Amino acid sequence: MMSRIPVLAGLVLGLFPAVASAADRPVVVELFTSQGCSSCPPANAFLNEMSKGRADVLPLAFHVTYWDRLGWKDPFSMEAATSRQDRYGHRFGDGSYTPEMVVDGSVGLVGSDREAVNAAIAQAKRAQGAGADVSLQKVGENVAIRIGSGVGNGKVLLIGFDHEHVTKIGRGENGGRTLPESNVVRSIRPLADWAGKPLQFDERFPDGQDVAVVIESSDGRIVGAARLPGGST
Repeated sequence: MMSRIPVLAGLVLGLFPAVASAADRPVVVELFTSQGCSSCPPANAFLNEMSKGRADVLPLAFHVTYWDRLGWKDPFSMEAATSRQDRYGHRFGDGSYTPEMVVDGSVGLVGSDREAVNAAIAQAKRAQGAGADVSLQKVGENVAIRIGSGVGNGKVLLIGFDHEHVTKIGRGENGGRTLPESNVVRSIRPLADWAGKPLQFDERFPDGQDVAVVIESSDGRIVGAARLPGGST
């Protein structure tokens, strides 16, 4: 049973840095990828660049499982990633494929198409409006989360991810290659439903080196997002 301990109001005021407006939050870019997919390295490289050079984007690499039976089992593949992409595929009507980038939960694109992805990110930034302010702070072995009031509703997701992995691929379509991959998602779980009112949580640090919180509305669009300031260290 997951613990959820309310954060004392006085403690919160001392813990959290100034919270940016929901309209200034990072655009969430989800890459659905696999180490067994020969078309994926260019999209992985694109996401790697975003993770190092764009503070206005929250890039996350979700490694799917459906390539695992085709010669190389991706050590970072998760059924949760496959299920998440499947939901997007049904909503967008394009099924599941790699590499796919989903921008702010609103549109799915070929992940190596930099021009189209950059245009979608720019459009997402223009479309940002009222949503939820989100702030995170690491406190010991926990992560304190504050979500402000706003317009709309959604599900609060806690995502753990690793900063970077370098993997030598032994078999499959990428056999013999060495792949650097950034922001590799290691865990994702729902915390609660947000309905426009402030929420506070104190959660155990999830699997992964770093943490992000994403709020997605019932139609899958992202209405709030943040990551730990300065990473988890």
